[in-house]
Amino acid sequence: MKRWLGVVFLAVLAVSDPVRAQTRDVFDVPTRPGIVERVLVLTPANPKGVVLLFAGGHGGLDIRKDGSFMWGAASFLVRSRDLFVSQGLTVVVVDAPSDHQNFPYLSGFRQTPEHVADIRALISWARHRQVDVPVWLVGTSRGTESVAFAATELSGTVDAPDGIVLTSTILIEGLGPPPVPAMALARITVPTLVVHHRLDGCHYCQYRDLPGLLDRLTAAPRKELITAEGGTSRGDPCDAMAYHGFNGIEDEVVGKITKWITSPS
Repeated sequence: MKRWLGVVFLAVLAVSDPVRAQTRDVFDVPTRPGIVERVLVLTPANPKGVVLLFAGGHGGLDIRKDGSFMWGAASFLVRSRDLFVSQGLTVVVVDAPSDHQNFPYLSGFRQTPEHVADIRALISWARHRQVDVPVWLVGTSRGTESVAFAATELSGTVDAPDGIVLTSTILIEGLGPPPVPAMALARITVPTLVVHHRLDGCHYCQYRDLPGLLDRLTAAPRKELITAEGGTSRGDPCDAMAYHGFNGIEDEVVGKITKWITSPS
């Protein structure tokens, strides 16, 4: 009897606790001829959506076969991956492709046709793996360059994401390629959420420069700015443990992102 009750308890726990119910897998997804993109996939029970997470910085995570990271583990999205899972979302943490696994990794590559081809393949792969749930692209800091540029190129195609989320967006020039507001944002025809800390101290991502971003999203059927407050800022203002990385308020920020992308309107 006790053993039977234990089995029932575990079954109930698996349904009520999506973090414990998840599977963790590493896949090498073919994207371009001879090229694969390594991803870490965390899957809860009964997922209600998929989020492809793009880290900032140079974007190279060097995901190992056991799911550990050589780089980028502190990035806001990477360190918050289990929070997304606890909200019922399948998480796909995206590494640099196999032909960009050395420095400078994704630097200078994020706004190229090859990068878009990789993201297109990942969206298609995610949709075939989990049918009938939306697939969103979520980027932070320089990861917003990947997400926004891909959305400008893929909107209106069968491989377009169901929506995008830009957190701590690159807003002004100085890092090489055009910043996000300088992209052809009028091409984006999917829902777009912008999340930014009011006190973001990174020179390239200051809150005062946000109006130029939202004003250019003229074709997005739904758009909104969520302003984050509070938390703790440590170290370089452009680093992940500063306000730039939503340090100390990860739960709140992930909860608001999830609520927005899973609500019908």
